[in-house]
Amino acid sequence: MLDLDDIQYLLLNRAPARAGRYEFLSFHSAAAGRAWLSAMVEQVHSVQTMRASIADEKRWVTLAFTWNGLRALGVDEAALATFPEEFRQGMAARAEILGDTGANHPDHWVGGMADPDLHAIVLLFTRDLEEQARCQKELADLLADAPGTEVLSTLDVAAVPPLDYAHDHFGYRDQLTNLAIEGSGDEPLPGSGGLLKPGEFILGYPDELGPPTAEPQPEVLSRNGSFMAYRRLQEHVGKFRDFLAQHGETPAEQELLAAKLMGRWRSGAPLVLAPDRDDPALAADPQRNNDFNYKQDDPYGYAVPLGAHIRRVNPRDTAASINRHRMIRRGATYGPHLPDDAPEDGQERGIAAFVLCASLIRQFEFAQNVWINDKNFHELGNERDPIIGTQDGTLEFKIPTRPIRRRITGLPAFTTVRGGAYFFIPGLKALRWLAAG
Repeated sequence: MLDLDDIQYLLLNRAPARAGRYEFLSFHSAAAGRAWLSAMVEQVHSVQTMRASIADEKRWVTLAFTWNGLRALGVDEAALATFPEEFRQGMAARAEILGDTGANHPDHWVGGMADPDLHAIVLLFTRDLEEQARCQKELADLLADAPGTEVLSTLDVAAVPPLDYAHDHFGYRDQLTNLAIEGSGDEPLPGSGGLLKPGEFILGYPDELGPPTAEPQPEVLSRNGSFMAYRRLQEHVGKFRDFLAQHGETPAEQELLAAKLMGRWRSGAPLVLAPDRDDPALAADPQRNNDFNYKQDDPYGYAVPLGAHIRRVNPRDTAASINRHRMIRRGATYGPHLPDDAPEDGQERGIAAFVLCASLIRQFEFAQNVWINDKNFHELGNERDPIIGTQDGTLEFKIPTRPIRRRITGLPAFTTVRGGAYFFIPGLKALRWLAAG
């Protein structure tokens, strides 16, 4: 069984939140960092406390640290050396592997994300904007009582209006995939791939290959922890809408093209199950909206193109050892909503997302390098993920149709990486161990 009272809630649960704030911190000394952490640790929810108080609670807090942050808190060099190389280097140093080139390069990141003095992140999610404002003051008060801890930057997040379900600024429904982990008490939904071994996501437990090996030391620090890849992606909504209008003569054609790029209609209905027209009822049914595969249901991509976003980030039954590359995804939207009839206004908006996994290199970096940015994924030859892949205007997107496939050339970049970092999410016992020095 999992230690649900020691695992930070974010690893197994989404908060029912409509707003929140991310705070990125730097510690000027180990004493300052530990003083702040001692005050903050009581604000953090475990899986068990989150589930027990879900009906009444209005805010949820998660804490995580960079490798430099663990060092800044006073973790000794012998322990720091046991963490994996990719985490020690940090995301900015892995830019070439991740495809973060051109406009996506760390030289252009904001908020101090590529700064070696980025030490910690506070993830605050709240039920509404009013609670966000109240909690924001609480965090500021706790920070004021720990001089020597500095806020490098903040990012406010909130649900995008006007729909009553989570969706991004492009209009695509979000939070449709939920993994079920063995020992969590959750049951897998149809199409989710069944129960997954906890060690694929949480340190200290068996993974798909067996008992854990070569995990960071000491065990009190690593057990019930996980690694987190943070990505801030700006969404170029005006450019996306212009692209749809350029390549679709009617609103119906534009919606179909949007669905082909994603692999789902914007309602969330999968093209495999609704290839010809949108089906909002299907999209809203968790027993059906993920119940499909590709090898038998759509081997040639006539429904979901072989290079569509959801086919790349989760190839399902067409990928070898798929369970070794699964990831937990969390996050929220930031920036103002751009109404459907409004032109591009120059304001930044997008998704601030997290990938949670036990191995950054085997899970997150593999997906980023092989699935998202490999131009020859599924032998396509000259494509990357049309939504989040690195685009420079020279690549294409192919839509299989009978008798002749459609080929769109010169695909623009609909998203730009504005920041990112690798964090470690300790268990609650580890948080107290770090606070105690």
